[in-house]
Amino acid sequence: MEGEAEIDRLPIDLLAHIFVLITSFTDLAQASGVCRKWKQAVKQSLGRRESLSFAGWKMDDDSTSRLLRSAYSLKELDISRSRWGCQITDTGLCRISMAKCISNLTSISLWGITGITDKGVVQLISRANSLHHLNIGGTFITDDSLYAIAHSCPHLKTIILWSCRHVTETGLFVLVKYCRKLESINLWGTRVPVDCFLALITISPALKIKPQGLSLNVDASMLPIV
Repeated sequence: MEGEAEIDRLPIDLLAHIFVLITSFTDLAQASGVCRKWKQAVKQSLGRRESLSFAGWKMDDDSTSRLLRSAYSLKELDISRSRWGCQITDTGLCRISMAKCISNLTSISLWGITGITDKGVVQLISRANSLHHLNIGGTFITDDSLYAIAHSCPHLKTIILWSCRHVTETGLFVLVKYCRKLESINLWGTRVPVDCFLALITISPALKIKPQGLSLNVDASMLPIV
């Protein structure tokens, strides 16, 4: 068509490939508003992404869950607290848990999101059965979340519980007992005693524990049976 811009001649598939390279969600939102063709291309680009990070962005329940509905191929999700203040709540986690990609996620970070509780975390984790890596440090979760992780994430390899001061020895024992592939756990800033760390190693001798930022290396043969 005479007078048509060169970029308007690009097929949707090629536009989607270009939009995959854009990391700014503000720019994607603006691109989506250009025309119907660009809106469809932005949607397709979300479906091709294997990793999404909202860290550094001011996200809320509606915007996050809406984006994830189109991210069919997602493997890694980071919705850590941003410097602007993440506004994700339990309601948002419940909505996110319904996205088709959740069962395929291998990595989730909820670091520092103070607006979530066990209610939202349990709902999300119960559907994230392929998880290998989980960061829920800096949140107010309790043992209820650890129970959900233990029974829903058999492939879990690493978990960060940095400064999760409401988790106890009981929850940690269940976690390590059922997550048999767990390789590393960060318990810096928690209130569990050192005796708990030693007991965890008797359950899983190869487990790497980081209390107070230091790796705990103990000869399992020297530990009592619990």
